[in-house]
Amino acid sequence: MRAVVVGGGASGLASAALLAREGYQVTLLEARAEVGGRASVWAADGFRFDIGPSWYLMPEVFEHFFALMGTSAADELDLVSLDPAYRAFFERYEPLDVHSDVEASAALFESIEPGAGDRIRGYLDSASEAYHMALRHFLYTTYASVLPLANREVLRRAPRLARLLTRSLESRIHATVRDTRLRQILGYPAVFLGASPRLTPSMYHLMSHLDLADGVLYPQGGFGQVIEALRRVAERAGVDIRTGCRVTSITTAAAHGSARPLRLARGQRARVTGVAVTGPEGPDQLDADLVVAATDLEETEQRLLPAALRTYSPRWWRRQVPGPSAVMVYLGVRGALPQLAHHSLFLAHEWDATFDLIFDRRARRPAPMPDPTSVYVSRTSATDSGAAPDGHENLVILVPVPADVELGGGGVDRAGDPWVEAVADEAIAQVADWAHVPDLAERIVVRRTVGPADWARDLRAWRGTALGPAHTLRQSAMFRAGNASRRVAGLLYAGGSVIPGIGVPMCLISAELVIKRLRGDTSTGPLPEPAPTRAVSDRTAGS
Repeated sequence: MRAVVVGGGASGLASAALLAREGYQVTLLEARAEVGGRASVWAADGFRFDIGPSWYLMPEVFEHFFALMGTSAADELDLVSLDPAYRAFFERYEPLDVHSDVEASAALFESIEPGAGDRIRGYLDSASEAYHMALRHFLYTTYASVLPLANREVLRRAPRLARLLTRSLESRIHATVRDTRLRQILGYPAVFLGASPRLTPSMYHLMSHLDLADGVLYPQGGFGQVIEALRRVAERAGVDIRTGCRVTSITTAAAHGSARPLRLARGQRARVTGVAVTGPEGPDQLDADLVVAATDLEETEQRLLPAALRTYSPRWWRRQVPGPSAVMVYLGVRGALPQLAHHSLFLAHEWDATFDLIFDRRARRPAPMPDPTSVYVSRTSATDSGAAPDGHENLVILVPVPADVELGGGGVDRAGDPWVEAVADEAIAQVADWAHVPDLAERIVVRRTVGPADWARDLRAWRGTALGPAHTLRQSAMFRAGNASRRVAGLLYAGGSVIPGIGVPMCLISAELVIKRLRGDTSTGPLPEPAPTRAVSDRTAGS
């Protein structure tokens, strides 16, 4: 049985690897010159920058994936623990170092707001319980059947789950602490989910388990090493990875024309036959029994399929809420920057103004970002000597902005569009001011920016979002786009656009959900370790 995986990001590489372990003959096609997608790497003049993801969270998800592939995170990656987990800078207060430890977090909260120490212990107990319950019942399921969710644990906690899903994260945080700094420490993980605390269900308070209790790790060499590890295990499993190959359509045929008769599921109108692709040697056709599209879902459906075979209509897409885009600023800086931790957050006192601009569809654009706004800064050279030449530092500044391609793109050495470069200048000035590095701008020796138009052009990202559809209630869990086409048998989806959602760990889980869908496995937990090597039967993929 032959499978084609479209897209060489984390979800595509992981899907290809697991399919090969299942016994498929797998070809992975990546349009760009290198694999990685949002987790690609850019290097210049001895500096190395992670283009996108930079937080290594949910380590058990990585460990589980590698175990399924017969290896381990320890064998594939050099992981170090970050202490502090991050440093938080505030517009009106002195910075705070945040450590991934329950008692350290309780002591920090108590030092700022008497009584908050005990409350944060309770909050983190709840976050830990919700996180592990999500791993057992909500993240590793395809939602092809809801019956497995009707188990004793879920039913017993149903009233509490209902409250967590119908109450906003902002409301839950405000009931826990009063100090603005503490509220922001608890609320900023919503940005990782492509949303704001006001739009995010309080179920996602589970994210605080990751940074305040569980620990923040870093893979030496950056997230590019995670991608290289995924590539290694895929190639060891026999995956044929081809770069510079752009898929131009997913090819299909009527079921009755198949040499292997196929009974279509309800609503399905065709079966997949492969993909049309343009590569270094010109146009080609790759036949396949299974196609896994690990590109953004909107790109897959709107560009690669005819209208009659799309699961989601233009009207459906108009109703979806995109996560933020981002202006990314990659800086090589002369001299040391001890004022910054490996991860640093710069949190504006009135941060709702940024969220309002990003998520209010009625907002006029282009408009200047709030001054100040909230930004994230990565200084991987604090931990990784290979990230910058001797005597230099590398900085990545992320400024959340509206998902709007009209805002423009970036470039090298100020060659980007005016709006993007202005946002970058303001962010650099803010970091310099708040971190007390007055000469930061003068010390920059390498500069590159990326804007919403770049995400759309380079990664075919829907509306230029840097993350994917936001994790609002209507776009989470069983309400998020599923991973199987309703119109085409043998066409499955993976990546941040579909269940379970945004982030590299979620992309690894989405790859596993491809396997569960093929097996007809409706269980809610991870696959057993190690994954058995199975011969693929003659049943048609995805039927």
